[in-house]
Amino acid sequence: MTSHRHHWLEDAQALLTGTLLFALAIVFFRQAGLLTGGTAGLTFLAHYATGLSFGLLYFLINIPFYIFGLKALGKAFTLKTFCAVALLSVYTELVPQWISVSHIHPVFAAILGGLLAGAGLLMLIRHQASLGGLGVMAIYLQKARGWRAGNAQMIADGFIVTAALFIVDIEKVALSILGAFMLNLVLSINHRPGRYFGQ
Repeated sequence: MTSHRHHWLEDAQALLTGTLLFALAIVFFRQAGLLTGGTAGLTFLAHYATGLSFGLLYFLINIPFYIFGLKALGKAFTLKTFCAVALLSVYTELVPQWISVSHIHPVFAAILGGLLAGAGLLMLIRHQASLGGLGVMAIYLQKARGWRAGNAQMIADGFIVTAALFIVDIEKVALSILGAFMLNLVLSINHRPGRYFGQ
C-alpha cells in the first residue's frame, strides 16, 4: 500500500479537530461522572481523587511518555503528540466555557463520548500523532508487532477502569467500560494494520 505524506496544513487541522472532538467527549464523561481508558483515564482518576485541573494533570502525566515516543516513534511523531496533548489540555479547560451541558443521560454520555473520543483519536493516529501515554505504546505495538491499536489499548483500559472502583461507584464504572469499549471499537474497525498510514 502506498503511503502519502500529509501537508502540514492537513496535519494542523487533524490536530485541532481530533483534540477538539476528544475534549468534547471529556465534557460529556465529566458531566455524567464517568471516565475513560488510556492516559485520559489515569487523569480522570487523579482529577476525581484530588479535584485538581484535568488539563494540568493530563499534561503532567504525559511528560514521561515523550521520552519513549522520541526513541520508538521519532521526532515528528513525538512533536505532533506533544502538540496534541497541549491542545487537549487547553481545550478541556476552555470547552466547558463554550458549551454548557446541564443534563445528559449517563448511558448516552458513555456511548456518544466513546464514539467522539474514538473518532478524534483516529484522526490523530492517521496523521502520525496520538494523545500520548498508553496511546504511544498501542501505536508502537501496531507498527512493530502488527497488533491492532484498539485491542492493545482495550487491555490497558480494562486495568484503568477497574482501578476506578476505588473512586466512583460500580454503575459509573460499568458505563465507563461501555464508553471505553465504544472508543476502542472505532479504532479496531477503522484502523487496521496496513490499511492506512499517512505521514
